Amino acid sequence: MRKERLIVPTLAIIAVVWVAAQLLSSVLFERSLRQALEDLEARGEWRVNRTESRQGWLSSQGRLILSPLLGRPWRLELTYSARHGILSTDVEGTVLPRLDTVLQQAVGEVTAPSVPRWQGRYHTLSGHSELRLALAPFVIQQNGRELAVRGGRLRLEGVFGDWRLRALLDQLTLTDGMAQLALGATELESRYTYTDGAYHFAQRDHLHIETLTLSYPSYDIQLSPLDLNSHMVLDESELRIKGDLEVGDVMVPSEAPDMPLLNGRIELELSRLNADAVRHAIRRLRQEAAWGDASLPMAEGLLARLEPDLRKMLSDSPRLDVMTVAIDSPLLGIRLDADGALFFDARQLDELSVIHLSEEKEQAKWLERIDGDFTWHDAPTVAALWLGLPLGTRELQFDVVRGVWRVNGRPMPELWPQ
Repeated sequence: MRKERLIVPTLAIIAVVWVAAQLLSSVLFERSLRQALEDLEARGEWRVNRTESRQGWLSSQGRLILSPLLGRPWRLELTYSARHGILSTDVEGTVLPRLDTVLQQAVGEVTAPSVPRWQGRYHTLSGHSELRLALAPFVIQQNGRELAVRGGRLRLEGVFGDWRLRALLDQLTLTDGMAQLALGATELESRYTYTDGAYHFAQRDHLHIETLTLSYPSYDIQLSPLDLNSHMVLDESELRIKGDLEVGDVMVPSEAPDMPLLNGRIELELSRLNADAVRHAIRRLRQEAAWGDASLPMAEGLLARLEPDLRKMLSDSPRLDVMTVAIDSPLLGIRLDADGALFFDARQLDELSVIHLSEEKEQAKWLERIDGDFTWHDAPTVAALWLGLPLGTRELQFDVVRGVWRVNGRPMPELWPQ
């Protein structure tokens, strides 16, 4: 009899614990989603609008709109439906790309068998999230032009402060009359780590294109493979961007079916961009986006208001280091092995204008701020001949002084007629 009297309280306790766990799962999911959207906006690249949100202790629904912060030529509309469990929340929804009226008229109609759907899961205890998207084939057509995507897959996973992305594209073909550009299997891997509010962040990206073919009626160009690595870091003092491009064999089958035109690698780094100015510019952009409306997200005069921050970014004298330029042309019998650096003179920045940078007079003022040097090691004889140097010259030293180039102490000759 005593045991029977314990059944009801036990069941009641279990029910209360279950309801509490469900409610906690719903609250933690909502908090994680809100934090993720805030962190996405903190990068200063995206504008996020949450147009619908219905939170429940068993399920939640909502609708999000993502668009570029600068302008709004397109947007992504995402819907989600979450089913909360005790240990995890299962999420699914749709993603629909939309173009603004002007771009829609320019691009044309998009045909696809169905609206892409995505699925994901949020783990309540660890805060780990993951989502998957399968992209069905689609075609964009416009006045004889056609962009065809065979299909793709995307996977995003991580926790607060650490996200990983992997995207796979099966094949992309762009056709314009008799010309055609085709990308083979393409893979993008990215990792983004950050602190609260993206005050500090680091991002690594690796893009791999298995094959790239450009076809014309008279000739074809084939490249296989192409790899691009980038590493961007914003720390307490500076923003640094490092890039590494590796180009496989570039072939011209109609001219030399068995001999590559070129292949090689380029590695460079841009550094000394003032970190506080970068963060202030991001905050300014987010503020400008908040003032805008759907048709004009950015008010007129934005560049003028950003100009002080853009100049401040240059206050630490940015430098561009070219660590490696190694390009080989078996077809032409030329090899380029070079390295060097360029520096920007940051004195009296108020004399420069970003607004008038399109004018030749202003461009000349910016070029006068550039100094540096490059060395072409073991240069071929034909290079010395082009530059009017003795044929035995094996090392070419290029100097840049106030934007003016010299080679081995001599003024740089004009290689092409004006």
